[in-house]
Amino acid sequence: MSARLMRGVARVAVAAIFFTRFLCGGASVAQNLQPVDLELVLAVDTSSSVSSSEFNLQMQGLAEAFRNPAVQGAIMAAGDLGIAVAMVQWSDNRKQTLAIDWTVVHDEASAEAFARQIDNTPRFLIGGGTAIGGAINFSARQLLSNGFDGRRKTIDISGDGRTNQGFNPARARDAAVAQGITINGLAILNEDALVDRHYLANVIGGTGSF
Repeated sequence: MSARLMRGVARVAVAAIFFTRFLCGGASVAQNLQPVDLELVLAVDTSSSVSSSEFNLQMQGLAEAFRNPAVQGAIMAAGDLGIAVAMVQWSDNRKQTLAIDWTVVHDEASAEAFARQIDNTPRFLIGGGTAIGGAINFSARQLLSNGFDGRRKTIDISGDGRTNQGFNPARARDAAVAQGITINGLAILNEDALVDRHYLANVIGGTGSF
C-alpha cells in the first residue's frame, strides 16, 4: 500500500502539470505579474489522523513527481515561462502555513532543486482537525496574491480524512472554481475507506479536475 500511495501522489502532480499543456489556451498577461504556464499549490494534509509515515509518503510522492522525466519534459515544453509552484501544509481551520514559498521551475535542474526542497521540508504543523475548506481557501489566497500570472491555476490537495470542522469544503471549492482555479484531489484510503467519495463530492472541481 505504501508504494501505491506514493505513486498515486506522484501521479497527481504529474497529471496537473501535463494537463496544462493540453487544456490551457492563450491568456493575456496582467501588468506587473510574471507570466508562467501554471501556478500550482501542493496542499499536504498534516492533521491529527496523518501519521509520520503518511506525511512522509505525501512528501516523497511529490518529490518523485518533480524527478519524473515526463514531468520535467512537460515543464520544459513551456519554454522560458515554466511553472510557479508552492507547498502548503494544513490541518484544522486555524492551521495552514506556506511550507515552501513560490518557486519557478522551468528545466531539469530547477525541477531537481525543487524536489530537494521537498525532501528537506519538515512537518510544520502537527495535530488538529481536518478542515479541507480552510485549506482550499488558504491555497486560493496564495494563488491570487503571488506575483505570477498563470495560464492555469491549480491546487493539488491530498488527505486521509473527511472534513470534520471549519468551512464547508464544497462552498470553498465552488468559490475557488469561480475564480478560475482547478482543484485536484488524492484521497489516502487508510482508516477511512470512504474518503475518496468525500473528495469526489466536495473537493475536486474545475476544468480537467480529477
